[in-house]
Amino acid sequence: MANLDRWDPENAGFWETQGKAIARRNLWISIPSLLCGFAVWLYWGILTVQMMNAGFPFSADELFTLTAIAGLSGATLRIPSSFFIRFCGGRNTIFFTTSLLIIPAFFTGVALQNPDTPLWQYQLLALLSGIGGGNFASSMSNISFFYPKKQQGLALGLNAGLGNFGVTTMQVLIPLFMTFGAFGAFGGDPVALVTASGSLIGKVPAGSDTWIQNGGYLWLLFLVPLAFASWFGMNNIRTPEVTPDLPNPLAAMAMISLMLGIGLFTAVAGLWLILPEAANGSGFEVPKELVLVLVITATVFLLKLLPGAIGNSLTRQYQIFRNHHTWVMSIIYTMTFGSFIGFAAAFPLAIKVIFGFQHVMVDGVMTHNTVNTNGPSALMYAWIAPFIGALIRPLGGWISDKLGGALVTQFCALVMVISSLGAAYYMHMAYQSATPEQFFLPFFLLFLLLFAATGIGNGSTFRTIAMVFPKEQAGPVLGWTSAVAAYGAFYIPKVFGEQIKATTPETALIGFAIFYAICLGLNWFFYLRKGAEHYNP
Repeated sequence: MANLDRWDPENAGFWETQGKAIARRNLWISIPSLLCGFAVWLYWGILTVQMMNAGFPFSADELFTLTAIAGLSGATLRIPSSFFIRFCGGRNTIFFTTSLLIIPAFFTGVALQNPDTPLWQYQLLALLSGIGGGNFASSMSNISFFYPKKQQGLALGLNAGLGNFGVTTMQVLIPLFMTFGAFGAFGGDPVALVTASGSLIGKVPAGSDTWIQNGGYLWLLFLVPLAFASWFGMNNIRTPEVTPDLPNPLAAMAMISLMLGIGLFTAVAGLWLILPEAANGSGFEVPKELVLVLVITATVFLLKLLPGAIGNSLTRQYQIFRNHHTWVMSIIYTMTFGSFIGFAAAFPLAIKVIFGFQHVMVDGVMTHNTVNTNGPSALMYAWIAPFIGALIRPLGGWISDKLGGALVTQFCALVMVISSLGAAYYMHMAYQSATPEQFFLPFFLLFLLLFAATGIGNGSTFRTIAMVFPKEQAGPVLGWTSAVAAYGAFYIPKVFGEQIKATTPETALIGFAIFYAICLGLNWFFYLRKGAEHYNP
């Protein structure tokens, strides 16, 4: 039965006889759905590399706007997605939001079949890809209701951790699928590579055929059966604690569409303020930081204006904003998860731009447009860093239980400062060299260290939130901080794009290092300093 009118996982008898099997079924449909959400959200980091390899007529900074647009959209959509389960039900939400991902996946494949597709179409598809980023908030909320408290840690860890592997899965599968005509006549004709590409199994030489459109079509193989699985295999919990006023499926989908529409509207408005006219923006180029504040504020305000139970419930949830620790932890969590998701989006294209070209002086001017035939393949190496960051994430929670969340976060912040400054140095050296590949190994190793620190810090900040906030606030704070931190998927690619255009890419990493140092100070002052309000060693 799709709707559960009784759900009592804390009752041992109910859990063993009925609840466990139902909860596991919902979890194991939720995990691949979330994994695909992460993959569709962030696949622009890989697709843009191959668009450059295939000679698509876009500059590097224009391609970076695609990863930034998807990042801003996905982060903004996490705000309304936090409330879908309460108002629409778990089955209705997961089915509909998973099905919506078919739209950007299919039409991305269509667009990539034609190298002359205009930039605005890719930007629209990147915006819609953000639905996959928003799905994290609704997915985690849904699974939390199915499990008893003593098992929620494992269930949520599996959902979040394996969901995050969507980044690595995407970075491995897309390059492989682009090497052959996986979809026959439906998949369209290949294009020839202008510069060498690569995959997990090795380099792909220039002149080879690439089915770049498979990077979109691939996900239909998973999303279509997952939509059926979520509809026929998942449940809505129709109880006062979860979804007391469960609407019919069509009404639920209309409500989800309305709330997603608000998030997309504010994201588009923010992007228009930021982007230059050449990239279909206003040309005002309003500072990114100000636009992020405006987008978040506008989204929260417009959602609160919705009538009935939604607006009333949000009014209660917004009490967390009166607690200054909400804002402190939002900044610290952005340091960890925001860096992980942002660098995962920007890392492949950064490798391509920094190490895939020679940087030579011509008539007294440094040029960056000569292909470096000895450069590393971004598609061969980029997946390793987010793989490490996701794999090591549970270790951060385990170590924090032993040593204390704030102490582990402090160590991770220090490592992130050092590794980002080191990576900036080697990035600077590479961007001034005709043989940048000689600096790739130390740069890459430092980035692996940086990703490992973000993964461990992810777990440690969760423990700090659990120690600092009362139970009734911890859940909303987790949802809010995850939404704010997800803006890293917008901010980091945007900054890299700007600094590469300015020919000073190392400045981006230096700026991030300064931010990590500020987080180190905040963490010490509020949670490690003796006499602090919430001393949490």
